[in-house]
Amino acid sequence: MRLAVLGLSLSSSWGNGHATTWRALLRAFAARGHDVLFLERDMPWYAANRDLPEPSFCQLELYRDLDGLQLWREEIACADAVILGSFVPEGVAVGRLLQQTAQGTTAFYDIDTPVTLAKLARGDHEYLSPELIRGFDLYLSFAGGPALDQLMRHYGSPDARVLYCSVDEAAYRPLDLPHRWDLSYLGTYSSDRQPTLERLLLEPARRAPDLRFVVAGPQYPDAIAWPSNVDRLEHVPPGDHAAFYASSRFTLNVTRADMIRTGWSPSVRLFEAAACGTPVISDTWEGLETLLVPGEEILLADGPEAVLGALRGMPEEVWRRLAAAARHRVLAEHTAGHRAAELEAYLREAMTRRRAAVPTRERVSS
Repeated sequence: MRLAVLGLSLSSSWGNGHATTWRALLRAFAARGHDVLFLERDMPWYAANRDLPEPSFCQLELYRDLDGLQLWREEIACADAVILGSFVPEGVAVGRLLQQTAQGTTAFYDIDTPVTLAKLARGDHEYLSPELIRGFDLYLSFAGGPALDQLMRHYGSPDARVLYCSVDEAAYRPLDLPHRWDLSYLGTYSSDRQPTLERLLLEPARRAPDLRFVVAGPQYPDAIAWPSNVDRLEHVPPGDHAAFYASSRFTLNVTRADMIRTGWSPSVRLFEAAACGTPVISDTWEGLETLLVPGEEILLADGPEAVLGALRGMPEEVWRRLAAAARHRVLAEHTAGHRAAELEAYLREAMTRRRAAVPTRERVSS
């Protein structure tokens, strides 16, 4: 299969979680024998922070603007399948070009489904419109559960399927390193995540000055008052993620507000941390229990008391057993290999439907 992808970023993981998701998925997809072309908008903030400028598993090409994208019309037209990702700059215009040009199957991969649905409800068509949804053969969603029905019934998607994030098990694995921190958090600043980070990490840090914490990620406002026992790391490149988690006795999963409201929306960091064998403390949302069993594979917390209870009161053999169970579950169900197989199956089903929809005499004459 020749696949063309137009995504937010593959070359740079700075300030976005899309890069690691695309890298894991497309590396595993290429390993199944497929050819992949990734077209990325050349943005200055990514250009200054490219940690994968020449991927070995696909062809990466940059374009400056919509006129520059026109140079790739032939590749888009000839691909067996074309996928547009969420949050692509000028995404609606790019989507129209894709749907008008592609002769193969077309799909939208929404790595931000709850945010997208909230935007659509407000009439905000920053990167996707209802008209485009109806024009894609397939809608791949980071969120499962009721969101899929909403995309088909309310927005007219011909076929919406869940394609959760995943983990590259070769890159995210346990490492034997001393613990620098009792609790860590890895994520770009988001105003709707900050209250949870305040409640589940900063407040526990204030109450436990003898423990060590760390928050890693860019774009945090200078006005935030960090407790003295909270380290700050501006950026941890993907190649250092495993070491970051290995240096953490526990790590925190914080979910955006739209994703909590939608449910069934696991963060890629959840699977990555679990694959590294680090026990995860998480906020709560509907559908989480279908991915990891609370109390057996993941710990849930609604306030600083629950966090400190785990950090101070859980015996090491217990949290190590929980971490091992989570890693086993993730490797059994949520690796990039699993997602690549799902993607291949979804695309082949969509191709079959597309061929069946073409009139017989048109297929014969072609």
